Amino acid sequence: AGPASALPGAGRAMPAAGERSAARREATGRRLVRLAALRGRAARPGEFWDVVVVTAADAEQARGYRQQLAEKLGRRELPLGARYHVFVDPPGRKIGNGGSTLHVLRCLEDLYGDKWTSFIVLLIHSGGYSQRLPNASALGKIFTALPFGSPVYQMLELKLAMYIDFPRHMKPGILVTCSDDIELYSTSVTETIMFDKPGFTALAHPSDLAVGTTHGVFVLDQSSFSGKGGLEYASCRHFLHKPDVETMRRCGAVCVRGGSARQSSGERGDSEVDSECVYTDSIFYIDHSVAKQLLMFYKEMGALCCEIDAYGDFLQALGPGATQDYTQNTSNVTKEESGLVEVRQKLYSLLRGTALNVIVLNNSKFYHIGTTQEYLFHFTTDSKLKFELDFLSVAFSAFSDKAATLGRSASVIQSILEPGCQIGPGSIIEYSRIGPEVSVGQSSIVSGAYIDVRAAVPSSCLLSSLSIKINGQVKYVSMAFGVEDDLKKSVKLLSDIHSLQFFGVGLLECLALWGVKVSEELFSGENTHLGLWTARIFPVCSTLSESVRMSLKMLNSVQHMSAFELSGFQLLSVEEMLTYKDVEDMLKFRKQIYDEICLQRQKEKSDL
Repeated sequence: AGPASALPGAGRAMPAAGERSAARREATGRRLVRLAALRGRAARPGEFWDVVVVTAADAEQARGYRQQLAEKLGRRELPLGARYHVFVDPPGRKIGNGGSTLHVLRCLEDLYGDKWTSFIVLLIHSGGYSQRLPNASALGKIFTALPFGSPVYQMLELKLAMYIDFPRHMKPGILVTCSDDIELYSTSVTETIMFDKPGFTALAHPSDLAVGTTHGVFVLDQSSFSGKGGLEYASCRHFLHKPDVETMRRCGAVCVRGGSARQSSGERGDSEVDSECVYTDSIFYIDHSVAKQLLMFYKEMGALCCEIDAYGDFLQALGPGATQDYTQNTSNVTKEESGLVEVRQKLYSLLRGTALNVIVLNNSKFYHIGTTQEYLFHFTTDSKLKFELDFLSVAFSAFSDKAATLGRSASVIQSILEPGCQIGPGSIIEYSRIGPEVSVGQSSIVSGAYIDVRAAVPSSCLLSSLSIKINGQVKYVSMAFGVEDDLKKSVKLLSDIHSLQFFGVGLLECLALWGVKVSEELFSGENTHLGLWTARIFPVCSTLSESVRMSLKMLNSVQHMSAFELSGFQLLSVEEMLTYKDVEDMLKFRKQIYDEICLQRQKEKSDL
């Protein structure tokens, strides 16, 4: 049965973290093999999802998602037979992933009438603009490339693989997940994850208390589970949303791994065994009777006036210990809106008394890939995730060891590296063509770029190129930032932009170096959100390689405090780049790289 079945039973010692990780790796490998067998063929009834939904923030993003899905289906990279849909959030205000969940239910009913209540649906929220991981902004986080597979897997395929066993043990309903996290887990051969109870059913993962402060935390009925074995079904008294450590302790959420919550913490230096933990959330299932109630609620509400969080605002209403105190607490809300408390109170009234069933996965790990730092860490230096997913340092790329220098833990994904180039340690190159006289510093991200002249990409920088279409003409623009830059930060007044930082230097100093005037015209969109996201600083160029060259010169001028004149160029903000993006042209560039890699591989085979 392999290491997965060696997980602890009563009286047996807890396996070492290495064994647990090996069990997750084996279980993950098995799921990937199952998905590979389904790719390009029609699944039998009950073998796969009836419907797979990806959400999008606006019509432009949805068009890009549909195009990428169509390409995958055309290349037989996804299981056939399921209905794949991209649903766009309604125009106007942002409605959050909770509002988006409600809107998807409405779209399913509009498309399928009452028939939707018999479907098993996978709902992947991917409607953000990815401001914290901007190399995923143009084509979506759910289409983020992973460093394995031939052709490379993206987050979408990984999600489908990780949940491959669920549809066979699920009653009609909706499984809700996000596009920027990975859940790896191992259960014994005799254990099955079932989604067959009324109400909500959530997966729970043992996590450090620090992780709990940024996630949802389950207060489990201690008598309902032991913390042993690979999988346990527990009942949840109360769900806490991003609680502080004191609240977790007061509410009885803190447990000891491999034992009951009443044991003291044994300091054995193994972060996965015998240390204090809480059980945190990831994905959850809504059965159809509750989904129908939520749809009725959405119809009665008409248009939503605020953002609803699918985790905080649905799950906090559940379980016998739930109270409506949370409806007034807006400390975790990024933008406080007047109608939020009222909407929460209505949701609480609707969902109060609904069960929250929890599937405790004692040997599981939750990885978040939502920021540049997380992306760099997990794809290059985090040995655990690399081991469990069998990440490659060079995945589906044209690369010769003799010809190019690859730093320790660097990751190259579907790219062409020409002889003589150098990639620094801990950097990621994806969907790019790197010329012979190019050096990339350490811990940098290069995405969708073509660098054909001598160039040095600095360390800790993000360089991502986009094709855009303006007045029917295809042009190119490359964004460049420091990986630590905060693209979400904004100020309301021009007089406050001195607090914004670009590549570790004040934005005002950078603008002076580039000869860019500070005025109302400097920022796109609403003039109350002045930040790096809306700053018109990136030059529009007629070729991809020129756009990369210009953005590298901007970085160079900031690094060396030397002038580089941007006058004469049309300048765009990242916000505008996404509005004008030409998905077709970007995918064409990826396809050229793909074809060239395939050709090189065929040639290598025939040479042998």
